[in-house]
Amino acid sequence: MSSYARISCDNAKALIDKQDVNIVDIRDLASFNHGHIVNAEHLDNHALPDFINDTDHDTPLVVCCYHGNMSQSAGAYLAEQGFVEVYSLDGGFTQWTSQFPADCEKEPG
Repeated sequence: MSSYARISCDNAKALIDKQDVNIVDIRDLASFNHGHIVNAEHLDNHALPDFINDTDHDTPLVVCCYHGNMSQSAGAYLAEQGFVEVYSLDGGFTQWTSQFPADCEKEPG
């Protein structure tokens, strides 16, 4: 059975450090390229069908946006698509980068 929940940055960091987790960032591409959580994948509406088809639905999934608002509806949607364990990152990338700046990266270029 699929589930969706909100997760704090501290708990998300602990989850990521403990096991394999997929991280998706739904912010616009320019913001993603400027900085994102290490190993995060950019996800937009164009990439969504392939992501749903090609990603292991049993691996926990953390959805990140700017402040943790838009990721809630995206997380709920992904849980409806069969992802078993889905989390919306409370505070989004803004909170993450203030708590864990060493766990952020940006695209070269």
